[in-house]
Parts: sequence; structure tokens; C-alpha cells
Amino acid sequence: MDLVNDIVAIRFPTPAPGSVTPADLYFDACEQAERLRADEAQNLQAASDSLEADPLLLALEDARTRKAAADAEIRLLLAYGREFHGTRPYRLEPLSQASGLTISGIRTAYGPNEIQQVVHAVHRGPNRRTTTAPTEQAHDH
Repeated sequence: MDLVNDIVAIRFPTPAPGSVTPADLYFDACEQAERLRADEAQNLQAASDSLEADPLLLALEDARTRKAAADAEIRLLLAYGREFHGTRPYRLEPLSQASGLTISGIRTAYGPNEIQQVVHAVHRGPNRRTTTAPTEQAHDH
């Protein structure tokens, strides 16, 4: 058993035959997965050695960090879709389906902090009348 190689095989699986379109790119996709595995195995082993930590626990912590970043990105995208997108916000039902949240979950998924981050990213205030426009001072931070 090689723990590090098993972990990277889970993280970067090789594509199943017939799963790559166009089919003539299948071997390229397999080579790419192997390169990703080799790079990640080297990085994971180095981190494990330098931190004297279990590679599985490091991989789990990394996955948790990526999940938290994805959740934060979803909140920002929902804030954008509801508060910044033209004169009519995206409807709750398609946002619910796309995000995997309930309609009520979308209503509470983001707040003033996420709206402020979107203001900073798109360099303009929200369009929604229900949203209080952030102050210029807050925008500068």
C-alpha cells in the first residue's frame, strides 16, 4: 500500500474509456491525470515530510479548504445574481437548482459582507432597491 499514491489516485482519477469527447483526446486526458497525480504526490509527500503530518489528514484538510472556498464563491455568485444583475434579479428557482440550495437557503446564503465583496470585484454598487448601497469608505477597504 502506498498511501500518497492512493490519495492522489482518488483526487485525480483517470477518465473511464469512452468518457472523453472527442474520443481521440482520451490518451491526452489520461496523461494529464498522470501528470497531476505525479505533481500532487510529490507536493503531498513533501508537505507530509516537512510537517511530520499524516498525508491523509493533510489531504482532508486541503479538501475542506477547497470546499470552503467553493461555498464562499457560491455565496458571492448568488449575491451577484440577486443584487447586481440588471434591473431584474435572477429568479430564485433557477438559482436554487444551479447552486443546490433551497429557495429559502438562497435568501439567507449571502449578506452585507458578500455584497461588499461583489462591489469590490465589479466596481459598482448593487442594483436592487432592497439593498442599501455600501458607502464609499467601505468600498475603499
